[in-house]
Amino acid sequence: MKDLGQIGMIGGGSWATAIMKMLTANDGVVNWWVRSQETVDHINEFHHNPRYITSVEFAPEKISVSNDLLSIIRASDTLILAVPSAFIKGTLEEVDKKELEGKVIFSAIKGIVPETLQIIGEFLFEHYDTTKENFGVICGPCHAEEVAMEKLSYLTIACQDTAKAESMAATLSTPFIRTSPSDDIYGTEYAAILKNVVAIASGICHGLGYGDNFNAVLISNAIQEIERFANKVHPIERDIKGSAYLGDLLVTAYSQHSRNRMFGSMIGKGYSVKAAQMEMNMIAEGYYATECVFKINEKAGVDMPISEAVYKILYAGKRPKKVMKSLSERLA
Repeated sequence: MKDLGQIGMIGGGSWATAIMKMLTANDGVVNWWVRSQETVDHINEFHHNPRYITSVEFAPEKISVSNDLLSIIRASDTLILAVPSAFIKGTLEEVDKKELEGKVIFSAIKGIVPETLQIIGEFLFEHYDTTKENFGVICGPCHAEEVAMEKLSYLTIACQDTAKAESMAATLSTPFIRTSPSDDIYGTEYAAILKNVVAIASGICHGLGYGDNFNAVLISNAIQEIERFANKVHPIERDIKGSAYLGDLLVTAYSQHSRNRMFGSMIGKGYSVKAAQMEMNMIAEGYYATECVFKINEKAGVDMPISEAVYKILYAGKRPKKVMKSLSERLA
């Protein structure tokens, strides 16, 4: 295994906090960037994130928290990105690509950069000269809330440099976290994005009153849709039934912890997009991903009836009841 050196976390949300819990369960100090100085002060004084999964307590000697992004980057050999995809371009805007030269970067972001319609890996390859060997993906199936409760969970760590994937897998492994390496950086990223769109569809159907029987058919068709899309944009041999693909889809589409499913359920019950976002007070990555995937697929031309249905509801103003009835007639 390769030594990842000093690790830095970029992000202060629930998933970033959960990953920090994993990292600090092992030896070594972790650098942690959060946007707000108020949050920095709170973590330093009370040893927990004041806004997200507050039950997680950190040993002060194991974290170095700052809102100075450059200082965290410069002090770290390996970076984990865990900010919402809609904000990653703005977060890194002031960072010269020379600052990331030679850094190993793992993305725990489950979304597309809306300004460029790129997954995080592609964005870093093009704009920051990150090499594929120095880029990896951290994906589920795994909810931050269950990590906080130390419920047995599983992660897949993807990197084309298998030694780095194995090193990050070992770094995140704890008595309650099982990890496995992969080399599919494209398929795991796209699967993590598309499962959020499907979770919104699942939530909309729940809000409209559809039952478990229909949802099972929806998810069965969804994994086929994800496979078609992944094989089109990056055709390699992959087992779509694996935990990083099907497992992540299932937990996001069914779980009570899924913010994307919650968002969809509110839409199905009659909330406007804006009202649902305001009431949740959290980012549902699938909302942004829906439009991005739709635009990418205008060129890819993959048959994606579920993603298209969600797009019609969220962005074209179509009635959820009518769209889902039409979708139901296409599923088998």
